[in-house]
Amino acid sequence: MGKYVVKRLLYMVLVFLIVSLLMYAIYNLIPTDPARAQLEPLKRSLRPAEYEKRYEQLRHQMGLDAPLVVRYARWMGFVPDVNGKFDGLLEGNLGYSQLYKTDVAEVIPIRMKNTIFINIFSTIIALAITIPLGIYCAVHKRGKFDSSVQVLTIIGYSIPIYIIGLIFIWFFAVTMGWLPVSGIETPGNHFTGFRAFLDKTYYLILPVLVMTVGSLGGMTRYVRAAMIDSLSMDYIRTARAKGLREKVVIYSHAWRNALLPVITVIIGWFISIFSGSLIIENMFGLNGMGQLYYQGLMNNDYELALAIQMFYIIISLVGQLITDLSYGLVDPRVRVDK
Repeated sequence: MGKYVVKRLLYMVLVFLIVSLLMYAIYNLIPTDPARAQLEPLKRSLRPAEYEKRYEQLRHQMGLDAPLVVRYARWMGFVPDVNGKFDGLLEGNLGYSQLYKTDVAEVIPIRMKNTIFINIFSTIIALAITIPLGIYCAVHKRGKFDSSVQVLTIIGYSIPIYIIGLIFIWFFAVTMGWLPVSGIETPGNHFTGFRAFLDKTYYLILPVLVMTVGSLGGMTRYVRAAMIDSLSMDYIRTARAKGLREKVVIYSHAWRNALLPVITVIIGWFISIFSGSLIIENMFGLNGMGQLYYQGLMNNDYELALAIQMFYIIISLVGQLITDLSYGLVDPRVRVDK
């Protein structure tokens, strides 16, 4: 197991370096110039020659006149910058945000906390519903309840999440007036401790509900399909022929074998919602990573967008490692030590 984890970590580092280089090159194709954007307020007060002189000096100070590979190495922290210091991604420097006029490292933490808060809640609720519902539908397949659930899951899977969001806003916020439409906390509040947690939870009920409902259709159908396939295996018939209780057959034998494909979907879905919450965060005015990523792209703040993209890449690589290790824990037949 230890050797396998070390190999996978080395593989993750290699993949991260390759993908980060590609993403850095792509984001540098964005038609924007941080040096010119910083000097824009002074353009009218300077003569053209003086403006161009300051522009060239600023480009040199920011390292923008160096080749792409050199700039990437400086950005990663592999080589010193123009000041002779190692101050890149490896040293914790995520870049400078032209939009917020501050370091990216100061902008991201609070947004990341809100996004994790939203996604953790929606993930727990969705799994608590889809797993038992999918198992029950698989055990009682082609029954009235199963047929009804299949119709509802197809409808839920077919409707875009922003349509679900609009319907829920109309019903719970506009018609019933139970929940707030946007925001993440009561404006101007000075709540602390548990009271602040309750206030935040109240504002997040509606977006979490939308994200949960939007994921129920696909997840329920996948769990059901995996369980039906597992229940059709010969070892399930053998277990029943031996007189084992039905609960033991379902939860100890069938469900454990069905977990292999389900784990891949669950972890993949959990990873994707960090980027998929962009729509929800913009719809409900939430101060999260998705909204920040959108603002960075729309305002040509490529250092901010690139830092968030690196976060998504790391989450994906770690998720793949967790998926592979989970296979060995769920099914002893899967060897992860070679």
